[in-house]
Amino acid sequence: MATRRTVIKSLSFLAASTVLGGAKGAFAVSKGEEIWVMPDESDPHLRTWMAFGASRDIWGHELLFEVQRNLATIALSIAQYEPVSMLVRQSDLALARRLMGNKVDLIVSPLDDLWIRDSGPVFVVTKSGDKAAVDFNFNGWGDKQDYEHDAKVAAFVARNADVPRILTDLVLEGGGIEVDGHGTAIITESCVLNENRNPGVSKRECEQELKRLLGLNKIIWLPGIKGKDITDGHTDFYARFARPGVVVVGYDPDPYSFDHAVTKRHLEILRKATDAKGRKLEIITLEAPTRIREEYASDDFAAGYINYYVCNGAVIAPEFGDPRTDAAAKRQLQKAFPERDVIQINIDAIAAGGGGIHCTTQQEPRV
Repeated sequence: MATRRTVIKSLSFLAASTVLGGAKGAFAVSKGEEIWVMPDESDPHLRTWMAFGASRDIWGHELLFEVQRNLATIALSIAQYEPVSMLVRQSDLALARRLMGNKVDLIVSPLDDLWIRDSGPVFVVTKSGDKAAVDFNFNGWGDKQDYEHDAKVAAFVARNADVPRILTDLVLEGGGIEVDGHGTAIITESCVLNENRNPGVSKRECEQELKRLLGLNKIIWLPGIKGKDITDGHTDFYARFARPGVVVVGYDPDPYSFDHAVTKRHLEILRKATDAKGRKLEIITLEAPTRIREEYASDDFAAGYINYYVCNGAVIAPEFGDPRTDAAAKRQLQKAFPERDVIQINIDAIAAGGGGIHCTTQQEPRV
């Protein structure tokens, strides 16, 4: 499969090529004296973006309808708290309307799959209230899946949100970035520094570009793990900011799991880390379930609570049928987000495809 990007040769090339483009014109990423910042997910949202993009070619006949039902459940859960705009193929529009009625805004668009956290843009804002969308050049997680249509989702969403688009030569996905909105990010090396995304780009070059694009002062790098899942170890399956200074961290207690050693290492790193303000991080641990419902169990099943989504007034989180860990995850999430409802839902079909709730959503901040 041909790649959509060219090799980045130097930081100076990166700096020169990072511009804003779209209906509102083009200008330098710093926009004069102002800085673009990616807000924390728990900051107020204008809406949530989703994609009703599951297809039989990717998901198979047996999983397809249940995946679509899971997407509708996620959307309707979020819609109780904030507006949801969902991209949908013309051929799936009638089904989407039947599942969600008029509670979700349906927007017709070509799609390859449902993972809008990765194919969609990352929204950034300025203190004066401007908003833009960063397009990180989705390439199917390093050419692992067809992405002809999903490569255009970020631009499509930016147009429909009526915001300019920030262009960069970095290739990565929204699921690989976790921020506190106050200058600190957590990012996995296995994803962003992978040769299948950014060949020849050093950690220093990557840091400088991400700091410019997202208003960062410090990046905490986690090793992650390559090649075990399609994302090469996205951050949103390992560590999430609840608020500045507080990080929710996933831990897999199964010594036979490929995630056991890496989640243990991540906990060690984060317990010693400080944020951009010099604060030692408070760690809240979410232990993965020890059992799941058998109907959708597979080697690809993403059995972890860390891939929750924070919307206005609520945390939408999974449950897997393990009474002990389901209840513990809800308690820990309530501790992390004391002023929000914690809503647990069954997303087994989506988890069987290696993803979670966060992977299917992308927040648009309210400014």
